[in-house]
Amino acid sequence: VQLQASGGGLVQAGGSLRLSCAASGRSFSGYTVGWFRLAPGKEREFVAAVRMGDSSTVYADFVKGRFTISRDTYKKTVYLQMNTLKPEDTAIYYCAAHLGFLITGAFNREAQYDYWGQGTLVTVSS
Repeated sequence: VQLQASGGGLVQAGGSLRLSCAASGRSFSGYTVGWFRLAPGKEREFVAAVRMGDSSTVYADFVKGRFTISRDTYKKTVYLQMNTLKPEDTAIYYCAAHLGFLITGAFNREAQYDYWGQGTLVTVSS
């Protein structure tokens, strides 16, 4: 599967953005799709993930209540709605996919993801 992330941009603190991760190729229904981010000077970190089959979701603590991950299996697309953005949310956001069943406890493990998109830059100004 190939993943295409889009929707990044420049936004003021408190604003919103919606990222999209579109898949091409085979059916997306058997995947778990996650969003990770890489901020300047930091290691890549988990943001959120959703299991396409049953829409189970997991979020990093620092985005709970602000970000929402959702999926559209027909469009083979996963969305990350980001509200109340903060300057510390500035990062390159990557979507990634794992084929096959993944327990929710492993959603945040970067090594579990087999396919990665190219990333989309989110910049939040103060």
